[in-house]
Amino acid sequence: MNGATALPRRSFGETMRADVWWVQPLLVFVGLSIFIVYSTWAAFQGKNYFFGNYISPFYSPEIFGDSPHSWLGPKPNWWPHWLIFSPALVVLWAPAGFRLTCYYYRGAYYKAFWADPPACTVGEPRNSYWGERSFPLIMQNVHRYFLYLALFFLVVLAHDVWNALWFPDGFGIGVGAIVLAINVVLLAGYTFGCHSLRHLAGGFLDQFSKSRSCYRAYACVTCFNRRHMLWAWL
Repeated sequence: MNGATALPRRSFGETMRADVWWVQPLLVFVGLSIFIVYSTWAAFQGKNYFFGNYISPFYSPEIFGDSPHSWLGPKPNWWPHWLIFSPALVVLWAPAGFRLTCYYYRGAYYKAFWADPPACTVGEPRNSYWGERSFPLIMQNVHRYFLYLALFFLVVLAHDVWNALWFPDGFGIGVGAIVLAINVVLLAGYTFGCHSLRHLAGGFLDQFSKSRSCYRAYACVTCFNRRHMLWAWL
């Protein structure tokens, strides 16, 4: 006789929790939805993204475009006529990919958009667990490579702050430069707390007793990682 007892499986949304567990995933759903709608509009409108020595972070680096910040000049002739052109669409795939594959964001939108699961100890809509071992979710593992692009973008955005300090009549600090600088600080706090960066800083080691210096580097990144969720929303 088998003494094992099968636990009853919860139906979707069923739980013994007495708290309002649905508030957090609902707020995440609303917050991410608003950002997705706004960022999509901002990326596709393709205008009003620069003023003098200022350029919107959504459009930087401007590879092709009509502003003085463009690296390679205006829209190239080879760009398909049927494809909408916006300088932001040329580069936004990189920071978007970094956020989409982020360990924190994955857990957040899995719960908020897919209810997989809706929250801890709350019944989910499907009966099987797939994990991230098959296509397309296995592609989430490219996050470590998007990290290098994110670090490059930080350098570019920091350079934009530097450019924002110089006007035709010399050095100056305007509101635009302050906003751009705050944006870089917040993005740096989020990026430097990345789980992949922490693993990279730790020398890709699973046992830190093998290297004290790697452990110290790992611990340094952990200072940002402890508030990774907060940095992600700032």
